[in-house]
Amino acid sequence: MARVPSSAVAAAGLVGGYAVARWTKKRPLGGVVLGAAGVAAGREWHRRGGVPAAAGLGALYVAGFAGSHPLAKKIGAWPAVFGAAGVVAAVSWAVADRG
Repeated sequence: MARVPSSAVAAAGLVGGYAVARWTKKRPLGGVVLGAAGVAAGREWHRRGGVPAAAGLGALYVAGFAGSHPLAKKIGAWPAVFGAAGVVAAVSWAVADRG
């Protein structure tokens, strides 16, 4: 069975978490999506790169989520979320998926 790249899972978690929170108007539900994708990606990061990769990419994932909030005030919500997801996906690919 083919594996979904952790970079895609992480990006989908950021975008999907925001989309679910926005469209359902239930922020905790968006948090569930964000968290589930983060755990799934984190397991793969750990499997492929060990604790250092999982810790670093996990911190980046959380920073992408947190950083998109103030960025959204400057450039808009969707561009901020897609920008954060793109950065997280690119770094995740370089660290864990490229091999």
